[in-house]
Parts: sequence; C-alpha cells; structure tokens
Amino acid sequence: MPWNLDSDRPIFLQIVERLESDIVSGKYAPGEKLPAVRELAVEAAVNPNTMQKACAELERIGLVYSQRTSGRFVTEDKKRIDQTRKDLAKKTAKAFLQKMEELGISRDEALKLL
Repeated sequence: MPWNLDSDRPIFLQIVERLESDIVSGKYAPGEKLPAVRELAVEAAVNPNTMQKACAELERIGLVYSQRTSGRFVTEDKKRIDQTRKDLAKKTAKAFLQKMEELGISRDEALKLL
C-alpha cells in the first residue's frame, strides 16, 4: 500500500498513524522486527530523521521497543495492541459520524448506511 502523505498535517504524525495501523492490522506481528529506519524512510519517501522521530514516538507510546544492536521490534503486549486497535476504531468512527453530520445526515441515518 503506498504511503499517501499530505502536507496538511505533520508528516511524522502521518507516519506514526500508518505504522500503528500496520501493527494493529497484523502486517507487523507481535515481536516482529521492523525494517530499518532508512529502509522505511526510502519506502515512504521521507527523510530518515523524520522516520526516526516517528519510530521514537511509537516507542514512547509502547507499540515498539528497541534492542540496542538488533533494531526495533513490535511489542509482544497483545493488550497494548488491542487497545490501540480500539482507539483507532473509535477515532475512525467519530470522524465518519462528524463527516456525515457535515453532510446533513443524522447518526441514525449514518448507521443505517453502514
């Protein structure tokens, strides 16, 4: 899937969201080693420093961890991954309902559309 990054929001936040999605969807399994920062940066067509910042944020929120000489790995804490999945789902649902409201569609109508 291509990295569709736009200039409306900070690039590193969009990268964090993309990698979060990749982790919760199973593209990267618990305990799996992530590609190197430079490799991810090339794939996303961004500066390695930007990718490093995004990976550091993923570490801060507990979705990945570093092993000094081995690289970064997805957390093995399945509860953490499940909680992130739920948080992302809620965020997506809220954005959908807000968009429907902007279109003049009530919550009940939006739910019927689903």
